[in-house]
Amino acid sequence: MDENRLNTDDMFRVGVITEPHGIKGEVKVYPTTDDPMRLGKLNEIYMMDKEPVLLHPVSARAQKNLLIMSFKEFKSRNDVEGLRKKELYVTRENAVPLEEGEYYISDLCSLKAIDEDGNELGDVTEVYRTGANDVYEITKPDGKTLLLPAIPQCILDINIDEGFMKVHVMEGLE
Repeated sequence: MDENRLNTDDMFRVGVITEPHGIKGEVKVYPTTDDPMRLGKLNEIYMMDKEPVLLHPVSARAQKNLLIMSFKEFKSRNDVEGLRKKELYVTRENAVPLEEGEYYISDLCSLKAIDEDGNELGDVTEVYRTGANDVYEITKPDGKTLLLPAIPQCILDINIDEGFMKVHVMEGLE
């Protein structure tokens, strides 16, 4: 991909560098993806600085809730000392493929929420991962928020191409 044509709006955050590890240019990464070990298998990851910086992962290994990663571009601790809090991204082409009925969170957060009658309720502004099921936050035009569980009784249809999520607001959720 030509870096000059890189669309950063169409990228997904997969981790955040927390600190250097050792003396050989490795870093600790807090993963923000469902498949953290996949990061070491990718050919390219972008680190966000003033501009996206292309990196080539060499290895990734788990250490508690973090990954220890090395990149072709970094050889020493001095090379990575200033990278704390830098976010790591992949392009949509390198993102984990979706199964039927799965969506990227960034795609969901660009949808209009409408009720069964087609009335606009607001915008999907956040997705909370709770364990049992996700919860979608809808921000109404008046600024108030509505939280809906991502269950079939509430989420009737998701249409990314047309930009809407059809919902049923169960009694007690308003």
